[in-house]
Amino acid sequence: MYAIVDIQGQQFKVQQDQKLFVHRINADQGSEVEFAKVMLIDNDGDVAVGAPLIDGAKVVVEVLSHVKGDKVLVFKKKNRKGYQKLNGHRQQFSEVRVKEIIA
Repeated sequence: MYAIVDIQGQQFKVQQDQKLFVHRINADQGSEVEFAKVMLIDNDGDVAVGAPLIDGAKVVVEVLSHVKGDKVLVFKKKNRKGYQKLNGHRQQFSEVRVKEIIA
């Protein structure tokens, strides 16, 4: 059984007990969060597609930790003008584990 769920503007294909990294969630470590924007559920070949969402369906996840991603460097340059700019950042992520998919 898997589901396609919208988590903070990004779509993820999730299964039970799967771990994934999503953009940082404002929740404490160890707490449970529910996401109700479920767009598709496949239950062993029985596919339910929402228009655009499935009523009553939700995905329950547990927040495992909050981490930083790898450093991303942004380098800008204008040729023959002497302009160079180096900037970078580390994105904030939350590691979550899918506890259950409620259809």
